[in-house]
Order: sequence, then C-alpha cells, then structure tokens
Amino acid sequence: MCACLGLLFSVLITAVITDAIKDAVGRPRPDFFWRCFPDGKGVFDTRTTDVLCTGDKSVIKEGHKSFPSGHTSWSFAGLSFLSLYLSGKIRAFDRKGHVAKLCIVFLPILLAALVGVSRVDDYWHHWQDVFAGALLGVTVASFCYLQFFPPPYDIDGWGPHAYFEMLAETRNGIQSSTTGINHLSMGVTELQSVHVESHLGMDTSVVYTRDTSPILDGLNSGRRN
Repeated sequence: MCACLGLLFSVLITAVITDAIKDAVGRPRPDFFWRCFPDGKGVFDTRTTDVLCTGDKSVIKEGHKSFPSGHTSWSFAGLSFLSLYLSGKIRAFDRKGHVAKLCIVFLPILLAALVGVSRVDDYWHHWQDVFAGALLGVTVASFCYLQFFPPPYDIDGWGPHAYFEMLAETRNGIQSSTTGINHLSMGVTELQSVHVESHLGMDTSVVYTRDTSPILDGLNSGRRN
C-alpha cells in the first residue's frame, strides 16, 4: 500500500511540475519548423520578418513544449521509485558484494534511460530537455520514497515507516499491560499478607463473633435440649 501511494505521488507530482515548466519556458521542439510549415516552405512577414506559421494551431502550440521532456520525467519518476523500492527489499547495499542485486536495481533505470534516448531519436526533444526531465524525475522519486520508506542502505530499508511505527506501538502496549499485571499481582499479594497478619494478631473472640440472630438461637437451644 505504501509503495503504491509513493509511486502514485511521485508520478503525479512530477507531471504537475513538468507541465508547469513547459508552459513557462515554451522552448520550441526540434521539429518545430515542420509543425509551423507542413509543406516545408517558410513564410515570413515582409515588414517585420516575423514567422507566419501555416500549420495547425494546436500542433504549433504543442511544438512550444520541448523543455523538459515529459515522457522522460515521468519514466524516471516511476522507474526510479521502483529501483529504490527493489534495492530496499532485496537489501542491495548490505555490503556483501552481490552484483546480481545491482543488476536488478539498475534495470528500471536503464528502461527509463531508453525512453529518454527515444525522445531525442524521434526528434521530439533536445538532449538538454531529456537531461532536465531525468533529473526532475529522480529528485521527486527520491523525496517521495523517503516519505514512506527508510533509505535503501538502512538496516530497516526493506519495510515502510508505518510498519515499524506499528511494531513500536504494539511493543509499548505489551510492555504497559505486563507492567500493569505485575503491579496488580503485587497489590493482591500485599493485601493477602496483611489479611493473614491481621488474623494472626487478633483475639479469636473478635475474629469469630457470635451471631445473635433468632434462627441461630433457636437452633442452638434445640441442640442443648
């Protein structure tokens, strides 16, 4: 449950930050020329020399959202979180030299890197856009992971914070109940000892007081007769 929430937060936060930066920067994509001029012929204003795009407006607007790469940032946000989660679960940093564990940890990072490379290869982003998206995704994923789990190199890195807090509360509750039972048993023992001492120190005539009820008087008189 904690892993799913952390992964969801990582991707959503990265998506919001990425879209906000895209709208604020407005860097043209590498294929912006073909978006602006689908026929390959540039059209410019004769007086101001401004570019007069002849392409579809929605396509042109999307062409101003190159920085940072959204696909790269989302991929690194989700897959970096997965990599941190796996490294904690399999205890990749236990200093025992298991190279296979490192291969498992770096596999999600490799997939995210391939996504970033594909964005440059498809001529949709500059390499700076991919680098910024990867850095953004890794940073957000690290913060979201540490909100739910200890660092992967920690001795308790295999479990979430909530699990260890529950164990601590359960342990404290058991200790409190055990202490209460011990105090109660000690109190009962003290009362029993006081009761025995009081009987031993008192006169038997006081301890065994004669009941003067009419029923018992009648029984006693009948026995004497």
